[in-house]
Amino acid sequence: MSRPATSAAAGPGARAAAAAAPGAGAWQAGRGSGSLAPVPHPREVSRPVLLPLAGLLIGVLLGLVLNVNVGFELTRYSAVAILAALDSVLGAVRAELEGSYNNRIFVSGFVVNALVAVLLTFVGDRLGLDLYLVALITFGLRIFQNVALIRRHFL
Repeated sequence: MSRPATSAAAGPGARAAAAAAPGAGAWQAGRGSGSLAPVPHPREVSRPVLLPLAGLLIGVLLGLVLNVNVGFELTRYSAVAILAALDSVLGAVRAELEGSYNNRIFVSGFVVNALVAVLLTFVGDRLGLDLYLVALITFGLRIFQNVALIRRHFL
């Protein structure tokens, strides 16, 4: 969709008229910035949360179909990675219900949480400590908090 052409010298009245013009209904004047800002379509607002839910569904289906066996030495790593992923997905659903979902925050949180959890597990293995338990407890608590907030939203 192209932005309606308005000149900076035209003033606020011209921008308001351009925003009200046919075909320009997807743009509105921004607050105080003097520029036009996009107005999301109602269907576009609920679409982003489909990314984490679709990824979760595809991951579960692939896990069931492929019958992947994880070796004993990698079980801690896979456990923290799965909990980090589940925490990110439930956090995205909660954020969408609160109206504050952002795809960049979801993807970056998903990757960073998984990397930090795996790194913490790796460092714990090298030091002879069970540091993966820290990640498991933290993600477990956050999962329960997100589920509680999601449940309260529907009650």
